[in-house]
Amino acid sequence: MTVGGETMGLDLYDWGRQALGVELNENYGLTECDFTISNCSALMEVHPGSMGRAIPGHSVEIIDDAGQVLGPDEYGEIAVQAPDPSLFLGYWQNRAATEERFLGDWFRTGDYGTKDREGYFWFLGREDDIIESGGYRIGPGEIEEALKKHQAVAMAAAIGVPHEIRGEVVKAFIVPKSGVRVSEDLENNIKEFVRTRLEAHAYPREIEFVTELPVGNTGKVLKKELKKLEAEKRAKPPRA
Repeated sequence: MTVGGETMGLDLYDWGRQALGVELNENYGLTECDFTISNCSALMEVHPGSMGRAIPGHSVEIIDDAGQVLGPDEYGEIAVQAPDPSLFLGYWQNRAATEERFLGDWFRTGDYGTKDREGYFWFLGREDDIIESGGYRIGPGEIEEALKKHQAVAMAAAIGVPHEIRGEVVKAFIVPKSGVRVSEDLENNIKEFVRTRLEAHAYPREIEFVTELPVGNTGKVLKKELKKLEAEKRAKPPRA
């Protein structure tokens, strides 16, 4: 069984095995260039949390801003080399927009991540979602995955918010589970919970408890909407 459209968390992967008795094979692609990376449990080992390997017939790599292919575990942009059998011909009557998506013969997906020594790709986030804090690039997905493992958390989303020293710090928006009492102790407990599971720079320095998160038709959290609301909140003058 295959899944796509959104990064599959470990909870969903485990649920597929336990409730359905099947491996959920995550695959990756865009409208402009579909089905380029995938897991396939019938042919290879699935690494939970990974997008899988490049599908035969597609040349996919992690590149830097100059279009150079990066080495194992180096952070960069996921790119597909043209020509490719599933690559689009171009945007309708918009040559400039088409050219912006290419760096040499590399089609730039706008998604960022790493590729390990075994050829498995690991998604970190869209360019606009990556949090840059104190020289580190942090993918919100890993933070959200850690937050969801806390017994008090029903839903969670992470974004970067301005910080005068670090540039940005991680802020988490959390919908607590029913019956959970929100408190400063709970906030500190969640921070420490994530700190022990991720690198020290990746835990949320700020937490805001909310009753709901803005989501689209597919249930995906709308990060742009969260960032907009946060920016508006910070732009308001403090109350006297």
